[in-house]
Amino acid sequence: MSIRAVKSESHARPTMEGAGVHLHRVFGFGDPTESDPFLMMDDFRNDDPAKYKAGFPWHPHRGIETITYVLAGEVEHGDSLGNHGVLGAGSVQWMTAGSGIMHQEMPRGNAAGQMHGFQLWANLPSSEKMTTPRYQDISGADIPEIVDDDGTKVKIVTGEFWGKRGPVDGIAANPLYLDISVPPNTTKRLPVDTHMNAFAYVFAGAGRFRDASDPVGVLVEKEFQGEELNLRDMTGNRTLVRFDTGDEITVTAGPEGVRFLLVAGKPIKEPVAWHGPIVMNTREELMQAIRDLNEGTFIREGATGI
Repeated sequence: MSIRAVKSESHARPTMEGAGVHLHRVFGFGDPTESDPFLMMDDFRNDDPAKYKAGFPWHPHRGIETITYVLAGEVEHGDSLGNHGVLGAGSVQWMTAGSGIMHQEMPRGNAAGQMHGFQLWANLPSSEKMTTPRYQDISGADIPEIVDDDGTKVKIVTGEFWGKRGPVDGIAANPLYLDISVPPNTTKRLPVDTHMNAFAYVFAGAGRFRDASDPVGVLVEKEFQGEELNLRDMTGNRTLVRFDTGDEITVTAGPEGVRFLLVAGKPIKEPVAWHGPIVMNTREELMQAIRDLNEGTFIREGATGI
């Protein structure tokens, strides 16, 4: 077994999207080969409804899949195919935009006004970019959770891990999407297919993702009660960790434990022509998508809600 080295670390950056939703961009709109097959990821969390209630009004998607994971609050969604629903805390929506869909997402806070979730964009290979759109809405109760002997908890959204498989299926990249909590001062080794690109995103606590034999340390910032503390060799809140090749990652949780998303997928290795929420392979395909939008033919005949 070979432990994946840490290739890079970066902090999610504040930005605004939709009609004025304040969020943090984990990565996106840079070099698409860095996280292939994943294109973008946002962390939207806030306890001030004024900073998220305007939501994400009607907008198009083509050529990608969007993965929305809600931790707190709700997201009401609707689309041009007649689908409508509400994603509650703990639930996941995996939307395959395929040939094209128009939809909207409107976040709502819980009783305390808190809203927290993630949205990840995954690319589709050229052979599936114009496939029929579909949804998979998964409630939190249907997402399996494994609790190891040392107290480590793993929620499996998609992919196979420790002998269990997540409920989301039929995904082009056949990815792994896990929500992992490691107890304080615990070291854990986690298997990852060596052929996949992999990253971790820390959103609570702090941990060290370097092999114990690796003498290289990093100094990062951790948010704590509105102040910033320096923790040597610890990767803290809102930090993206990209891994090199190998078939395991190692993490040692800090004194408060660590919670992070672990995401991995096989790279598509195809050219990317990208304009906002539309991702194709060539400029010609991209321009055709924009013409379809302008001419009212973006939604293909025969497309139906799932």
